[in-house]
Amino acid sequence: MFDGFSAIYVVYAAAALTGILIAEACYLLFAGRSDKRAAINRRMKLQEGRISQEQVLVQLRKERGLDAGTSLFSPDRFRALRTQSGMIMPLPKFLMITCGVAMAMALVAVWYGLPPLMGLVLFVVLVPVLPVITLRFKRKRRVKRFGMQLPEALELITRGLKAGHPVPVAIAMVAREMPDPIGTEFGVIADEVTYGSDLVSALNSLFDRVGQEDLPLFVTAVSIQSTSGGNLREILDGLATTIRERGKLRRKVRAIATEGRMSAYILTAVPALLFTAIMALMPGFYRDVWGEAKTWYLLGGSITWLMLGNLMMFKMSNFKF
Repeated sequence: MFDGFSAIYVVYAAAALTGILIAEACYLLFAGRSDKRAAINRRMKLQEGRISQEQVLVQLRKERGLDAGTSLFSPDRFRALRTQSGMIMPLPKFLMITCGVAMAMALVAVWYGLPPLMGLVLFVVLVPVLPVITLRFKRKRRVKRFGMQLPEALELITRGLKAGHPVPVAIAMVAREMPDPIGTEFGVIADEVTYGSDLVSALNSLFDRVGQEDLPLFVTAVSIQSTSGGNLREILDGLATTIRERGKLRRKVRAIATEGRMSAYILTAVPALLFTAIMALMPGFYRDVWGEAKTWYLLGGSITWLMLGNLMMFKMSNFKF
């Protein structure tokens, strides 16, 4: 009996160990593939298609809406917003998707009781608003990611300069070693320099494509070094440190500003929650005054003052730097 009992537990233990090993193998397999995908930027993925470097550059510019044909019917500001958002989806397809989402939202609103005319107005309003909101969100996320990668890219360029490489070769190292968005963007710089553009013009085009606020420092440093000379390695070393410190300061200020916003949220929520609690616990509390015109005047004035107070608090806690 003891031997049989022990054998059962041995089988159970072996089955459990087998399950753990299988789970670990699956995790390592998919995690390894995910890491590999994240380490390859868009430019290197296109290079895997066995096309020439010139065709890669043309494809990247086409995807970003930098050629005249793709953005022929786009206003300049919308075209710049689309370029800085990093969207590679064709513009007609993107507009069709946002129009479909706007129509679906309008139909849902009509289904829940909104008059058809107001639903039509809602659809007309959402058609131009949704693409802009989506692109602004994508641009904000991309610029934030680019700003986090920029100091590391400058340090990589500095190490390349220490090894004796020229500036274009050091920039090409960033394109090979770093993921998107900075990997592809610096790869476009390397390709443009390879096919005849000067380095300063390529860097200015980078700022137009990305719009990150720390990039002019890098462009100015390279421009001054290319015209008047100087130790670019030391300049970029100091620039990387400066950008890191600016990022730390920016995050500290944002954390401090969050306190003011939270105060506004709380001051807005307390009257609404109190009113909801009174109506739920004592439905007849305001029964005698609902029909008075003065009640609605007072409610309107209270809401107006509350909104003005919130507006002032948000204005005080919104720092531009």
